[in-house]
Amino acid sequence: MMSWLTAHADTENCYVTTKGRRTGNPHEVEIWFGVVDDTLYLISGNGAKADWYRNALASPGVTVRIAGDIRAGVARPVTDAAERRTVGELMGAKYPWDGDASIGLTFEAWCFDVPLLAISAWSTA
Repeated sequence: MMSWLTAHADTENCYVTTKGRRTGNPHEVEIWFGVVDDTLYLISGNGAKADWYRNALASPGVTVRIAGDIRAGVARPVTDAAERRTVGELMGAKYPWDGDASIGLTFEAWCFDVPLLAISAWSTA
């Protein structure tokens, strides 16, 4: 069965809503994403201190909206080096850019070093 994500793989951005780890309030971010099979991946360019990333680790139930398609999923940090490299290559090909000097982030570090979050186990939101 084809994943719902397949139709959205080339879409520029998605919107991810996490539950605030301190407030419990919903927080939505617009973010670049990659798709591998039935998993959506998000790179935390601001590192492990990004609020959306920390919120997802504290409360893994998240909502993803892409072009009007809304699904609930479960987030997990990516710790496997091979998975990280595969997704880094995918994201680097989808989003060629020069990094962000204002936060000391190179393209290479964005692709392969900073935290990566995977979302899967989808249900209709």
